[in-house]
Amino acid sequence: MNREELVLDRIDRARRRRPKVKEERITLAHGSGGKASRTLTEAVFLEAFRNPLLEPLEDAAVLSVGRERLALTTDSFVVSPLFFPGGDIGDLAVNGTVNDLAVCGARPLYLTAGFILEEGFPVADLIRITDSMTAAARAAGVSVVTGDTKVVERGKADGCYINTAGVGVLDPSVRLGAATVRPGDAVIVSGPIGEHGITVMLARGELDLEADLTSDTAPVHGLVAGLLAAAPGVRAMRDATRGGVATILNEVARAAEVAVVVDEAAIPVRTEVRGASELLGIDPLYVACEGRIVVFVDGAEAEAALSALRGHPLGAQAAVIGRVKADPPGLVLLNTVFGGTRICDLLVGDPLPRIC
Repeated sequence: MNREELVLDRIDRARRRRPKVKEERITLAHGSGGKASRTLTEAVFLEAFRNPLLEPLEDAAVLSVGRERLALTTDSFVVSPLFFPGGDIGDLAVNGTVNDLAVCGARPLYLTAGFILEEGFPVADLIRITDSMTAAARAAGVSVVTGDTKVVERGKADGCYINTAGVGVLDPSVRLGAATVRPGDAVIVSGPIGEHGITVMLARGELDLEADLTSDTAPVHGLVAGLLAAAPGVRAMRDATRGGVATILNEVARAAEVAVVVDEAAIPVRTEVRGASELLGIDPLYVACEGRIVVFVDGAEAEAALSALRGHPLGAQAAVIGRVKADPPGLVLLNTVFGGTRICDLLVGDPLPRIC
């Protein structure tokens, strides 16, 4: 089978699995990016809106318009607090949307911006947010071309929420997708993980913890462009936001029906992130990033891919963290620093709500 036939075959098999939401009401876990999110997406939204463009459940849909191939994505941002070390909800909204396009192999072009504002929200804060968005859009080479504003009663929101959509153009030769990953592929992360989630958590001031951390929020389209030019054997990419790297690994293992085997000692994690995570009782693998990508590439091109990533400022600390194997299909196995092996499953619950 070629790549497209392989994707369609795996989508068809996945279609036969019918998940069901067991809870009667929505919980915070349904927004975590983990098991509950996946079940909600497949059992409610995919069942309601099912079509061939939606079924791959990638970060963006790939559309054909005449001879052009476009990528379309949408996202919403509800981070709390709105302003945190290294960024705010404004540049987070721009960078997050740009990155969803970039990891599909697209060159980001245009964004929308919809604002839901709470009555009483300071205009000065709104201007600060839009200024941040303007700077981020300029840095990413995209334009905000349309939008919308709604205001709700005091107490009915949390200051400001932002919804975005993004459009990008794809090179005809780029065909990426989680279902195309195969045994022998290498798994690479573009830099230290977990910085955004821990930064936001500490910025809330609810914990008596201090750490010299800033969010890693950044646009990765330049990083991705260099990677694709150097390593045409890239199979799939994801930006590790909600649910962190572990969630991405599980999604790909499931979509491609392969095993992903990861070496815990090879995963780059800053000392501050590791220390804060231990105190909070969470694993950095499940903590959100906003400027890091997970790459699956033909094992023969792993060194070329790694070199390309390290040649960009955002990928200077990129590392090969694992390999793809045939068995056991659908599972992620972690070779621990203690010498054992354990299953690294999808996130259950939401230890860090409202981080993006």
